[in-house]
Amino acid sequence: MFGWFKKNKELDVFAKTLAQDIAKRYPPAMDSTKEKKISVNRLSRILEDSYNKAQQYKQANKLGVYRKARLGNNFRWELKELGYSSEFIDTATEGLVVYLSRK
Repeated sequence: MFGWFKKNKELDVFAKTLAQDIAKRYPPAMDSTKEKKISVNRLSRILEDSYNKAQQYKQANKLGVYRKARLGNNFRWELKELGYSSEFIDTATEGLVVYLSRK
């Protein structure tokens, strides 16, 4: 039972790390400006790199429905705390959930 709590804590840390990795490559300040200083292709690559990391984490650690939802939720909240727009948060989180749902 205690292993379950430990795994959830690791999952929470991973979700925060994933969001912070995006913030390093695409800072929230760039998201909030009207002038987009990054191309759509570059932003797509940044998000896909993060999704691939999440997919590798999923393969190494069995994620059921509850843990996938927990990862998506913690990822969403970390992006919000970092200061991203709600549009970006929704898009990034939806992409993460879709990637994790693939077999």
